[in-house]
Amino acid sequence: MAIKVQLLAHTPDPEQVVAMAAKLCYSPSDISEIREGLTEEKTASFIDMLASLGHASPIEHASFTFGIEGISRACSHQLVRHRIASYSQQSQRYVDGTKFDFVTPPAIAENPKALAAYERVLSEQARAYKEIRDALAAGYINEYLGAKQEGDDEAIIEAFRQRDKARCAAFIKKANEDARFILPNASTTKIVCTFNARSLQNFFAHRCCNRAQWEIREVAEQMLLQCLAVAPHLFQNCGPSCLFGPCPEGSMSCGRQKEMREKYRRQRESGEEHETV
Repeated sequence: MAIKVQLLAHTPDPEQVVAMAAKLCYSPSDISEIREGLTEEKTASFIDMLASLGHASPIEHASFTFGIEGISRACSHQLVRHRIASYSQQSQRYVDGTKFDFVTPPAIAENPKALAAYERVLSEQARAYKEIRDALAAGYINEYLGAKQEGDDEAIIEAFRQRDKARCAAFIKKANEDARFILPNASTTKIVCTFNARSLQNFFAHRCCNRAQWEIREVAEQMLLQCLAVAPHLFQNCGPSCLFGPCPEGSMSCGRQKEMREKYRRQRESGEEHETV
């Protein structure tokens, strides 16, 4: 399943909102007047001035909401470490775990021996999840009915569903709570996240880095391209930290600073799809 990132919503006229906040800081204008005279050129000038001064707080007034799907739980655990943001994630408690897909890392997909082992274990985990979930749900049903019923767990669940659909769903959700412990990090998830622009700039600096995990780097690059489409001046200098200074990774540097700078320069100038360096 391919990673999909969609910019769902953002502050209307995000660059002008940032410029209004900046104008208030540096001029005697009244609140009712701070929008006046903010042409596209003047707005860009305010944003460039903020960048040159390192004055980042006005940037926080613009927010961006993304929908992300096709990523693994391993990736979403990294994503939610960015604390100045809001998240709503697909629940493994309320969503049937047998319906999840699995992410296969490219390095595993390209190695037949590794891929065979990977798929074998994922298949076993999926089977075990259903077996555990059904056994727990059937146990809850039997406890509720006060009798041990004949037949396999799936049949017990289905028979009870016919007589009490709502209560059956509640028992299955309760079973999901514990069955999900066996689900792997490879399980796909969906998440909606909202960042302010300043937090996004920090996110891009860390996650567009060539040393970032491949999956969250893909997410970050798709997010950046969509931000550039609606607020090009606000995000014109975004990307990995090495774009405008030394690599912060020290001895762990990928050593490809020149290539990364060229890659992001081309993207800023042409809006082309991101590429792997």
